[in-house]
Amino acid sequence: MSARYVVTGTDTGIGKTVFSAALTAALDGFYWKPIQSGLDDETDSQTVARLGGLAQNRILPELWRLRTPASPHIAAEIDGASIDPDAIDPPAVDGPLVIEGAGGLMVPLTPDRLFIDVFARWGHRVILCTRTRLGTINHTLLSIEALRSRQIPVLGVAFVGDPEERVEETIVHLGRVRRLGRMPFLTDPNPSTLARAFRDHFDLSIFEPESRP
Repeated sequence: MSARYVVTGTDTGIGKTVFSAALTAALDGFYWKPIQSGLDDETDSQTVARLGGLAQNRILPELWRLRTPASPHIAAEIDGASIDPDAIDPPAVDGPLVIEGAGGLMVPLTPDRLFIDVFARWGHRVILCTRTRLGTINHTLLSIEALRSRQIPVLGVAFVGDPEERVEETIVHLGRVRRLGRMPFLTDPNPSTLARAFRDHFDLSIFEPESRP
C-alpha cells in the first residue's frame, strides 16, 4: 500500500492546507479532502492545486461538498445532506496520499461522530499542524493526548508561523513528539516559494514510509 498521511490541525485556519500543498508536491503525491464546507471562495482542493502546482489528476474529488461554511454536521443539516462517516475510506492511488481533515480533531461529522473517530478507524499516521503563537502549547498538547488516547499513530508536529524556539521545544518535550519542521509565513505564496520553504524547513526523509515517530 502506498504511504498515507493524515494532516489535521489544532484548529481551523492555521495553515494545514498550505502545508498539505507543500507536502503533496514534495512527495509527488495525491491530495484528498473528504469533506469541504464552504464553496463560495476557493476550496482547499483548489488551493492545494494552485500552491502545489499540481495537475488536476493529483487532486481527488471530495465525497461531500457542502455550501454552508460551518462545521460539517451543521453544514450538512443546512444543505440537506447526510454524511456517513463509515463511508469515508481513503481511495487507492498509485503514490503517496495526503489526506486533509476539516478543522481540528474534534470536528463533528454528525451529531454523534467526530473526525477523530474516522482517523482512529483508519489507523494512518497523523501530522498535527499547529501555530507558534500564544495558546498553542495548550491546544497542541490536548490534541496529542486525544490522538494517543485513541491509539492513533502520530508522525509528528508541523509548526506554522514565526519561529518560537522555546514554545516549540516545550511542545516536543512535554508531548513526547517529533518536530517535523516549521512552515514560515510566505508573503508571496506560489509553487516556487512554497517548495523552497518546505525544502529549507523540513527533511523529506522523515516522511518516507519506513520512517517512524
